[in-house]
Amino acid sequence: MFEYLINLPRMVKRLITIIMDIVFISIAYFGSLGIRYDSSQPIYESNHWIVLSFVIFVSLITFIRLGLYRAILRFVTIKILKTVLIGTTISLSAVLLGAYFLQVTIPRTVPVIYFMILVLLIVGSRLFFRTILNIERDSRISVIIYGAGDSGRQLLTTLNQMNGYFVAAFVDDNHKLHKLILYGITVYSPANLEKLIAQYNVKQILLAIPSVSMSRRREIIENLTALPCEVLSIPGMEELITGKAKLSTLNKVSIDDLLGRDPVKPINDLLKANIVDKNVMVTGAGGSIGSELSRQIINQRPKKLVLFELNEFSLYAIEAELREVIKQKQLDIQLIPILGTIQNKEHLVNVMTAFRINTLYHAAAYKHVPLVEYNMIEGVKNNIFGTLNCALSAIETGVESFILISTDKAVRPTNVMGTTKRIAELILQAQAQKQSITRFCMVRFGNVLGSSGSVVPLFRKQIEQGGPVTLTHPEITRYFMTIPEASQLVIQAGAMGVGGDVFVLDMGESVKIIDLAKRMISLMGMKEKSVENPNGIEIRITGLRPGEKLYEELLIGDNVSKSSHPRIMTAKEIMLDWHELNLLLIELKNACINADVKLVRELLLTFPASFNPVDGICDLVWQEKYSN
Repeated sequence: MFEYLINLPRMVKRLITIIMDIVFISIAYFGSLGIRYDSSQPIYESNHWIVLSFVIFVSLITFIRLGLYRAILRFVTIKILKTVLIGTTISLSAVLLGAYFLQVTIPRTVPVIYFMILVLLIVGSRLFFRTILNIERDSRISVIIYGAGDSGRQLLTTLNQMNGYFVAAFVDDNHKLHKLILYGITVYSPANLEKLIAQYNVKQILLAIPSVSMSRRREIIENLTALPCEVLSIPGMEELITGKAKLSTLNKVSIDDLLGRDPVKPINDLLKANIVDKNVMVTGAGGSIGSELSRQIINQRPKKLVLFELNEFSLYAIEAELREVIKQKQLDIQLIPILGTIQNKEHLVNVMTAFRINTLYHAAAYKHVPLVEYNMIEGVKNNIFGTLNCALSAIETGVESFILISTDKAVRPTNVMGTTKRIAELILQAQAQKQSITRFCMVRFGNVLGSSGSVVPLFRKQIEQGGPVTLTHPEITRYFMTIPEASQLVIQAGAMGVGGDVFVLDMGESVKIIDLAKRMISLMGMKEKSVENPNGIEIRITGLRPGEKLYEELLIGDNVSKSSHPRIMTAKEIMLDWHELNLLLIELKNACINADVKLVRELLLTFPASFNPVDGICDLVWQEKYSN
């Protein structure tokens, strides 16, 4: 029965409360008369009923105007006494006025008794129900919905059908909605958030603003990071429209929301140029960038999509996902999962020949800076000679377009990984100059949010475990871009190249990683450890890792030009002709075959890659071998 009453619509519950107050007013009126009169004196004569009717009318109007029925019983406090005292005083005045005009004689003590009984009944009933509700429903999480539009109202309806949440208030930027009551919930200005959180013991703020711009969303979330609440969000409008997510899905606000930008509308001709009705191949298709590239490529309807991947599980996962998309959208696309390594040129040639590849996106690489420092030979073999194998195979099999996924770490590199990626760029530049069968271009950008090895998932995991959040240096900065934005720009840049082009994506402003960590701690409803808050999440500085830079760059030199796309630039880089570069590569390959780590390091320094190592040789096998 109790559960049934709790789940009644708010308007029905208000009506029940009003009826209950009518009973209380009647009890107070006749009760005060009964206490004061002898049993021989009649108290239920017609004049008393008329007075009571007038008192009930005035009292209810007063209580409604004072907002007594807008109060949420679960969260009423003793502060309600003030409202009840004012309302009961006016109710008492109605008793005196009614008795005076109808010439009903009442003893002088009746008004005092009436006042005391009515205050006791109204305040006592509210506090009683609050106690019962808190006992029965103390497991519910008190939340505020940010956004009182259609999405916010639908979210409220959904949450009302669930047992885990209690919506204390709406908050909205639209001042026209402030103080309105929607489905029994009052809409407040964001300026009231701190007071509302304290008043209702709010644990979570739920963002229901799927259609706002990324810049406005970022601004809102930045304002919420200072509040002692976890911030959750409903999916974006695109996910809701496409059916990828439901309105009831509540996600942790990702750092993408703080770092992402308003997307620039893609140039459709560029998106389609290398893909529509073509046979496309993606190396490293199971990785962070490779998998998103594959998703974007599917949307442009290629004839065939070859997913080339070394890791079996990663290949299985992206194939299964894309097959489901193809099935749902009824696309006529042949999806081909191929296991293999880019270090096997014969296999690459066989694959490209068998499926007559027109466009190749080369995303396969070892990208983790410290790991490549610890495994130098494998990093060189995969990133340099694997790229060379892909390039030569593409030329041999007549691939039309070859797009290399490069990195900002290739600019004035201080580590082996960045150096190998810069040498990979040199290989493609030289091959672009040497032949005209395959059009080569490179696209260089910084970190992508949520990729394998990214600080974002690492920080999230550390915060969930209670800390500490480990940071290599308090001054370290990085560029960030969302994976979908980066992948879409890569496809467009690849269509713009004429041969040997180095494209640089506009990454926006660099981000200080310690600020990123602090924001994530706040977004997850926690506080940073301090003298005032010793139980908070500690941020621990561990020192720079091998090969790590304090900041990354995107360009070499200042010879940069704009392109037809506002977020894609072109850069003119130093390059070698193929004959000269090949001599260096032969020496480097022999050194790798002989596992001569020291010679490999020396040879890397001879390439025009501006390699300026900040550490000694960190290769783990070499160190173990020569440490004794």
